[in-house]
Amino acid sequence: MDVLERIKQQVETHPVIIYMKGTPQLPQCGFSSRTAEALKSLEIEFAYVNVLSDPEIFQNLPRFADWPTFPQVYVDGELIGGCDITLEMHESGELEKLANAALEKSQTQQ
Repeated sequence: MDVLERIKQQVETHPVIIYMKGTPQLPQCGFSSRTAEALKSLEIEFAYVNVLSDPEIFQNLPRFADWPTFPQVYVDGELIGGCDITLEMHESGELEKLANAALEKSQTQQ
């Protein structure tokens, strides 16, 4: 499977997914750590991809959504953004609303 197709499938399969350096339990950079902490604080289920352990995704994810940096957070198949945008949305409560709506939508589709 083409790497861009694989990314598309991951983004469409998981209501909330973060592409990050490391894992939520063991982040490998400060931006990934802060972003994962924001998602964890919502107490929701979310998927993650460690881009450091998948060089193909690491090299091609910036092309997928025309976003050059990591982490990248997707909710309901749409790129939300990186660390700064995700933290702003978390602070305003918008991230929680979007994530919960995406999770509810995915549950009704199953």
